[in-house]
Amino acid sequence: MKSIRCVSEQLRLGFLSPLLLCAALAGCATAPATPPPPDLFNDASFAAPAVPVDPQQAFAMSDAMRHYVRVDIAREARSKNPRRALADALRNRAGLQLEYDAAMTRTAAQTFDARSGNCLSLVLMTAALAKEIGLQVRYQVVLGEESWSRSGGMYFVAGHVNLALERRPLSNAVGYDSDAILLIDFLPGEDLAGQRTLQISEATILAMYLNNRAAETMASGELDQAYWYARAAIRQDPTFSGAFNTLGIIQLRHGDTEPARRTLAYALERSPSNTVLLSNLAQALDGLGRAEEAQLLRRKLLALQPEPPFHFFNQGQRAMETADYQEAARLFKREIARDPYYHEFHFWLAQAYARMGQLSLADRQLELAMDNSTTRGEHGLYAAKLQRLRAASTH
Repeated sequence: MKSIRCVSEQLRLGFLSPLLLCAALAGCATAPATPPPPDLFNDASFAAPAVPVDPQQAFAMSDAMRHYVRVDIAREARSKNPRRALADALRNRAGLQLEYDAAMTRTAAQTFDARSGNCLSLVLMTAALAKEIGLQVRYQVVLGEESWSRSGGMYFVAGHVNLALERRPLSNAVGYDSDAILLIDFLPGEDLAGQRTLQISEATILAMYLNNRAAETMASGELDQAYWYARAAIRQDPTFSGAFNTLGIIQLRHGDTEPARRTLAYALERSPSNTVLLSNLAQALDGLGRAEEAQLLRRKLLALQPEPPFHFFNQGQRAMETADYQEAARLFKREIARDPYYHEFHFWLAQAYARMGQLSLADRQLELAMDNSTTRGEHGLYAAKLQRLRAASTH
C-alpha cells in the first residue's frame, strides 16, 4: 500500500453520464456566507439519522490521545520544541507509524486509534493533537491536487488538504525554531515543491469532513444518513460548494428530482463553469423531462471538458471486451499519463499486457497498482494477483 501520500480527501459528487459520479468540490464558493434558501432542504422526505451528526466530534480528543500528548509528545519536547516533537511523531516510523487508508473519513480519535486514515482524517487528528499541545493551526487546500477514482458504479474526485503549525508567541515558549510556520503534509517531501495553496477556515474543514461522510454513506446505500451529513456540511459552511453538490446527488438518488434540481442549480449559479455540477444538473433536468435544457448544459460541458476523466480508460475497457488488447493498452497508458497514481489504471494495463503474453510488463503494472492502492483491501487484492502472476511465470 502506498506510503502516506494524500491525494484526497474532499469527496465531491457528480455524474459522468450514464454512471453516477461522486466527487467533492475542492474549493469554496466565492459568494458571501449567507444561509441557503430553505427550499433546498426536504427534511420530511428522509428518516432521522441512525447516527447523530455532531460536527465537533471530528476534533474530539480521546483519553488515549491526551495520554499521548502528556507522555510521548512531552518526552520528545524536552529536547525539541513541541511543533517539531509532534511533526517527528507523525513522520517517524518509531512514532505513530501512520498509514494511508482511504476506506473512510475518520474522526481525529478514530484515526489515532487506527493509526491510519485519508489525508483529511490525518489533518483532523494532527490538528486535535496540536491544539491540545497549545499550538495554533492553519488549514490549507492545495490547488490543482485533484485525482479521480471510482467505486460501485460511482466516480469520486478528491482534492488535497494540509495544515501548518504556527509558533506560539515567544513570551510563552523557550527554544523555538527561527521559522514561524511548520508545514505538515502527508505527501512525500519532493511533491511539496511549488505547491499553490489557499488558506481555509476550520468551518470549511468541518464541512469537508461532513461532506465526505455524506458521500461515503451514500455510496454504501445509506441515503437517509447521507442526507443529514450533507445538510450539516452546508450549515457548517454555506460557502463550500461541494456540500450542495453532494446534497443534490443524494436527493436525486432518493427520487427527489425537483429538490435535486433546485439544489444543483443554486450551486451552479455560484460556480457556473463547474463541470461536475453541469453534469449533475443535466441529469436532474433529464429526470424532469426537460431534455432541451439538459442538452444545452451538456454542450457547455463538452466545450469545457471534451475528454472527461476516465474517457480513455472506458474506451480501453471496451477494447478489452473486443479482445483488442494492443489498443486497450494504448488507451490505458493515455489515462495513466493524465493520472499516474490511480491504481485501477495500472491494474487494467497489467491485464492487457498479460493477455498479450507480456508477463514482465504485466508484473510491473501490478506492482504499481499495489503501490498506489489506497485501502488495505485493494493492497491485499493486488498482492494476491501479483503472487499468482509470478507463480504462473515460473512454470
